[in-house]
Amino acid sequence: MAEKKTYAEGCLAAHALDLIGDRWALLVVRELMLGPRRFGLIRAGLPGIATNMLARRLEDLEAAGILTHRTLPPPARVPVYELTDHGRALRPLLLELCRWGVGVPGHDPRLPISPTSLMLSMEAMMRPGPGSFTAGFDLGAESFVVNVEGPRFEARPGEAVQAEMRFSAPPNDMAVAIYGPALLAQAIASGRVSFTGDPGRGQAFVDLFRLARP
Repeated sequence: MAEKKTYAEGCLAAHALDLIGDRWALLVVRELMLGPRRFGLIRAGLPGIATNMLARRLEDLEAAGILTHRTLPPPARVPVYELTDHGRALRPLLLELCRWGVGVPGHDPRLPISPTSLMLSMEAMMRPGPGSFTAGFDLGAESFVVNVEGPRFEARPGEAVQAEMRFSAPPNDMAVAIYGPALLAQAIASGRVSFTGDPGRGQAFVDLFRLARP
């Protein structure tokens, strides 16, 4: 393997970029931010990355102590990659990058977004309101449960067995339904997204999110 490049500076920001500044590195971290994943699922969330590049980035991030590689216990017995405490500590940075990026011209929402990137963008773009919500999101190959209570947003992988509402759509269509500007009822009527639950509560939930810098 080629020797890893470094900025060779004592600056702490430069040190951080030595670890996560390579192309794709931070997006690999993004895909692991909501829980451990198999190689194939990470690859699915990063459609532009070559398989050998992903393998290299995973190896680099493991060597830097940002993620670890392990095998799940029975009955799964599958190898997964998982963030360490150092890796999970990058969550505020990812959220702030979302908030910064939404205010910079040139963003194209038609480009592919992964299910995890949608969940993290919702966390970054939420405007806290009164009340609490529990929503299920079926995003193709992945499902999430979202709990919102005041300013707290929590998304975790899994089926929403007891959620009060449920959304189903591919990630890009779901982003349109969440961020508008059309009402949720219009997104449902267009067939872009499926929804079960109380429509009024669903609209109140969607109204918490704005694709604009807070």
